[in-house]
Amino acid sequence: MKKITIFNGSPRPKGNTHFLTQQFIKGAKQNTNDIVIIDAYKANVKNCGGCLRCNVLKKCSITTDDWQEISERILASDILVFATPIYFHHVTAPLKTIIDRFRSFMHIKITETGLIHTPHQEWKKDIVLILPMGSSDVTDAKPVIDLFEFISEEMGKENKLHVITGTRLALTNQVVRSSEALKVLYKKLGLPEKIAEPDYKRNQKLLEKCFNLGNSLTENNFN
Repeated sequence: MKKITIFNGSPRPKGNTHFLTQQFIKGAKQNTNDIVIIDAYKANVKNCGGCLRCNVLKKCSITTDDWQEISERILASDILVFATPIYFHHVTAPLKTIIDRFRSFMHIKITETGLIHTPHQEWKKDIVLILPMGSSDVTDAKPVIDLFEFISEEMGKENKLHVITGTRLALTNQVVRSSEALKVLYKKLGLPEKIAEPDYKRNQKLLEKCFNLGNSLTENNFN
């Protein structure tokens, strides 16, 4: 049974991130019940201080928060999910605080031409990004995708990154609103009402995509 750890980066209990993540979980629960959700806005995780001691200790030197327990869960997980709205072209601040602590999973050597990253323990994981955003341009998520491509590649050659993006999802529960509700909303936002129906159908496919990914990633030992 695969272990899944989900990092929720949204401050909205019933936001678009919630509904997309719940579909992923619904799909995954066809095959596993070992699912832990960590709410970034509630997690007791302190800021990385850049002390570099993790190079020697092979773990974070901060022991006054919940990172040790969280990091152990990360290492034990087969699938890591990072679900967050895009705020100013990146993940939300509390989730970024957690991601900064991923530094402790690597030894980093400074050279005259750059940095050499060596994981203390190589990963073999599926890493999932679920990224709803208000923008109509999916490239607004590029800085996040670039970061996780780096993490995925540096932490092990057998990691696989899966990205699900959703555009024009600015307001709470927009991804599950009807086409008529979207027409009313788009009129208020100054968007053409004619795109409401195609967006409704796109949103339904997006929810289905999350379900299918959760299901497929948990079917076999490794995908």
